[in-house]
Amino acid sequence: MSEAYLNLTAENLDSQHVCCAIADKKHQCGVAAKKKWLRERLDEGHVFRKLDDRGKVFIEYAPLETAWTPVLGDNYLYIYCLWVAGSFKGKGHGAALLDYCIEDAKARGKSGVCVLSARKKKPFMADKKFFMKYGFETVDTTDDGYELLALSFDGSLPRFAQNVKKQAIPGKELTIYYGMQCPFIPNCVEQAKGYCEANGIPLELVAVDSLEAAKAVPCVFNNWAVFKDGRFETVHLLNEGQLKKLLAK
Repeated sequence: MSEAYLNLTAENLDSQHVCCAIADKKHQCGVAAKKKWLRERLDEGHVFRKLDDRGKVFIEYAPLETAWTPVLGDNYLYIYCLWVAGSFKGKGHGAALLDYCIEDAKARGKSGVCVLSARKKKPFMADKKFFMKYGFETVDTTDDGYELLALSFDGSLPRFAQNVKKQAIPGKELTIYYGMQCPFIPNCVEQAKGYCEANGIPLELVAVDSLEAAKAVPCVFNNWAVFKDGRFETVHLLNEGQLKKLLAK
């Protein structure tokens, strides 16, 4: 199946879609931001591999040392996202993409591959059961059920940065940490700002705009994290309706 996929490169990035927001006009500014962010990562060994078709079928990963996530370790690859959606499900694409990542890690002489997951399935989280079929194991956890899964080739293991274990911040106002890795984020930020301004809700937006900032986020984080009353709530991207539900809890 390898001929059905392609990797995004500096040469083809402008002409290719990035899967998540193919036709939704309200996310096109997010697509531009994603492509800008991705272009700056490609020389670091970052990989965005997708089905050569018009669908949400892709894997995105990077060397752990340069991955914008508060996970630490030596010589690992970190998977940001593995997504197969709609009519493309059940056709072996997820397996083919993960196989590619694992073989790429071995070819690069890496110590293994890791990914953020959870004890119970959560939106925008890797499916633990799927990865365990490939030999991934839980190597670190948080008290609220998030897990770091790893497939080690040499016995070494990655870990959450110590700041992740806090899952808390001093401020009590609604606080959102966000990066630009996902095309949906700019629209979610604007919806959160608009709703909070209209309803007099204090909101702190924290742009995670560097590798150092990403490694220091005080919770689990791929590209989005929400705190309420000083406690970490979710990595689920929030539109206005979902934000209302969160605030009503």
